[in-house]
Amino acid sequence: MRFDLALRFEYGSAIPWVTRLNHGSGIRAIAGPDQVVLQSDVKLHGRAMTTVAAFTAEAGKRTRFVLSHAASHLPLPIPPKADDALNDTDAAWSSWTGRGTYRGRYQKQVQRSLLTLKALSYYPTGGIVAAPTTSLPEQVSGARNWDYRFCWLRDATFTLLALMHAGYREEAQAWGAWLRRSVAGSPTQLQTLYGLGGERRVQEWEVPWLSGYQGASPVRIGNAASSQLQLDVYGELIDALYQEAVLGLVKPAASWNLQRTLVEHLEQIWEQPDESIWEVRGGAQNFTFSKAMVWVAVDRAIRGAEAFDLPAPLQRWRALRTRIHDTVCRFGFSESRNSFVQYFGGDTLDASLLLLPLVGFLPPKDPRIRSTVEAIGRDLMVDGLIRRYHTDETADGLKGSEGVFLACSFWYVDNLVLQGKHQDAQEMFHRLLALANDVGLLAEEYDPIGHRQLGNFPQAFSHLALIDSALTLDTHRGPVKQRSQGGEPGSGDHDEN
Repeated sequence: MRFDLALRFEYGSAIPWVTRLNHGSGIRAIAGPDQVVLQSDVKLHGRAMTTVAAFTAEAGKRTRFVLSHAASHLPLPIPPKADDALNDTDAAWSSWTGRGTYRGRYQKQVQRSLLTLKALSYYPTGGIVAAPTTSLPEQVSGARNWDYRFCWLRDATFTLLALMHAGYREEAQAWGAWLRRSVAGSPTQLQTLYGLGGERRVQEWEVPWLSGYQGASPVRIGNAASSQLQLDVYGELIDALYQEAVLGLVKPAASWNLQRTLVEHLEQIWEQPDESIWEVRGGAQNFTFSKAMVWVAVDRAIRGAEAFDLPAPLQRWRALRTRIHDTVCRFGFSESRNSFVQYFGGDTLDASLLLLPLVGFLPPKDPRIRSTVEAIGRDLMVDGLIRRYHTDETADGLKGSEGVFLACSFWYVDNLVLQGKHQDAQEMFHRLLALANDVGLLAEEYDPIGHRQLGNFPQAFSHLALIDSALTLDTHRGPVKQRSQGGEPGSGDHDEN
């Protein structure tokens, strides 16, 4: 076997200075603030700015390579003992999976998805990144390339519920704590995404010296969507904070002042156009799903106040909830298409509308929901899978096309289950499971023509949706059922004096 290592720092721009350690079986590479040490059982050689080695692999024999990183001003990092580290890692992950409580038909796939979420989490802070990669394209050689190495508020509620329903209370608590810390401050400064520690400076820039994956460019670092107005994240955030309290993860009053302040801010801005769940770069619109998630924000705040007897101007909030609901149903539903549409007054479809019954905006068997799901199945389905929208009909500010969006396809499965179409749901779910790679991982999208995964990988959103659909199919409960118990605006009598 041959070993070839090319170490580069600063996104490939910095070639380090390499020195030999331990008589050829180790090297140290240093450049600026970083140092990397490689230890090995075999002799290492330098060749054309790379480190190489050759060795024979035999049955029962191990050849070890241990890579360690540290700040360059610190002493050489002490490498772990490879065999012990491997055994400890195996034992730790085996122990973690053993804590899971789901034992249904899809245990293998759910466990793989939960492992993926855990691997995407940062233990010290509880933050969970959307993906560990940047700029893997949504179209081969295309320009729809984004940096997903950040934590999105949009994932908040389904992450919380998926972890809890699978038996991982500690991780759910850590995620909830990350949420509350990250959004602390003025609601006018709420972002759609943050760094692993809650960092807010995630400016987007391009790396011109990298050619990109299979020629897909530009390569992007950071994400400009962090500064967009995306109204749906308010609904996700307040729903997550509400679910925290319902599940007993925190005291009901733990984030109540924050929730009240967020709702008061929404009262002032909810009628503004925004960039939507899909973070479009073609201009703001009155997106139907965004407005529906504002309804979710107000609804969950009302529910929290009613359930836990918390102080709130409930009469005003109830009136606002009713107004938002009426507005969405009036302007977001097209009589000619017999479907909810992407934005007010438009006639294009959008797979985010599949979430309307999943978050409780309307009951799953409401005629408007049924006809919307049917329309999306006719118009946005490709080879049995669901697109987000038609890129040639949506002003998303980008050129080219993209694959089918895997999370949307799982949402379609959830809708089929909630409408009692269990056989159809199961067939589509199995189709989706078959798209995973040899170790059960899913990307953001899939190319039904080229039969390959697309976009950043592995994608938390896809694996969250898989968990939700599996639990819904297998037990007819779980995260989807819990969130869909909303419906038309309710009532209560705990007004604040």
